[in-house]
Amino acid sequence: MDMELNGAIKERLAKAKNVLIASHVRPDGDAVGSLLGLGLALPQAGKHVQMVLADGVPSSFRHLEGADQVKSKIEETFDTFITVDCADFKRTGKPFESIRKPDVNIDHHITNEKFGKLNLIEGEEVATAAILTNHLPAWGFEITKSVADALLTGIITDTLGFRTSNVTPETMRQAAALMDGGADLPELYMRGLVRRSFEAARYWGAGLANLERKDGMVWARLTLADRKAAGYSGNDDADIINVISAVDGYKVGMVFVEQSDNHVKISWRALESGIDVSPIAQKFGGGGHAAAAGADAAGTLDEVIKNALQSTKEMLRL
Repeated sequence: MDMELNGAIKERLAKAKNVLIASHVRPDGDAVGSLLGLGLALPQAGKHVQMVLADGVPSSFRHLEGADQVKSKIEETFDTFITVDCADFKRTGKPFESIRKPDVNIDHHITNEKFGKLNLIEGEEVATAAILTNHLPAWGFEITKSVADALLTGIITDTLGFRTSNVTPETMRQAAALMDGGADLPELYMRGLVRRSFEAARYWGAGLANLERKDGMVWARLTLADRKAAGYSGNDDADIINVISAVDGYKVGMVFVEQSDNHVKISWRALESGIDVSPIAQKFGGGGHAAAAGADAAGTLDEVIKNALQSTKEMLRL
């Protein structure tokens, strides 16, 4: 731990009065959990907080306290700006295109571009929520039940239910501490990883029906037509990547999700220890960490799939 940096962040938060907190577009459980964890802890110390996600809170996380407070655009002035779980400032999305970069950047992605004035980047942690679990008490903020629920959701979802290769005994101690704070692990696990809407289940069906494999890779594609036919309202993969990550006998799993702006959202998962998929994601303008990474690539679905498969195949040959 960098004590000087930790002290500087503590001092910055102590002076803050009106705080803006943001995370990345198409937010996952760690983005939402970290945003809400920090966003619910600060008001207890008298801070005014506005939480902003360009794409809003996905339906699978709207049960968390404070989810209804998250806005899709900046509505008030602020003196302190914090990003969480965001490796690249551009990934905060359109609401942040014309504002200054953050005062504090908190993240666990090894590809983080360190775009903040103060950058707390701990790549060894399984989730940004885990970083906040460790640091919030040291910064003088209480982890109440609602904060614990949000943070544990971030840890559960980014580790796929404690199944990723970077889970350590410390991860389990963090989870236990949050359970001591009132978080209901079984319920949060079910809501974050298992339960899905009827529409999401139909969307999964479309992707799994088109599952392909070659050269140690296994992947699925999801088209705009698939999304419409399923009635799925999100522009993400509805976490089908977690299903593909369970397919045995392959080195890398991928999902390609067609977007309406001639872009394709790509998700990679390393299915064997020792494989680092983050450099491939960087090549396509994204980022992440060794076990999981993602990118938004320009081009048609067929073009992006062809290029990504070729790049991934070349990486596996190294």
